[in-house]
Amino acid sequence: MIRLSLIGLASALAITVAVAQQPAPKPAMDPAMHMKMMQPEASDSAATKGYKASMMGMMMSMPMSYTGDADIDFMMQMKGHHQGAIDMAKVELANGKDAEAKKLATEIVAAQEKEIAMIDTWLKAKGK
Repeated sequence: MIRLSLIGLASALAITVAVAQQPAPKPAMDPAMHMKMMQPEASDSAATKGYKASMMGMMMSMPMSYTGDADIDFMMQMKGHHQGAIDMAKVELANGKDAEAKKLATEIVAAQEKEIAMIDTWLKAKGK
């Protein structure tokens, strides 16, 4: 009987030590903290201010609630996501210097505007 208690005690101790050695879970990031990180600062370049504004705009334009319909939720979320890409591309066009990056930005604006128009048509057909 003492032997079983010692085995039980040793097992409990081993489990306790193993659990204690696991890394602590990372606390969830406060969504407000993420938004604070995107606030422009006086020392930010014009491009950085533009990118922060585009990210804030994207986050604000994406619906915070869901309908439960995967298709509608996808389209509504993607519309905001695409607009954010357009806004970022426009920051590149206004501030960038690299011809290849500017070319990609131009292509992104054209493609994303076309997709937003398709999303708008689709959502309208669904009564949204």
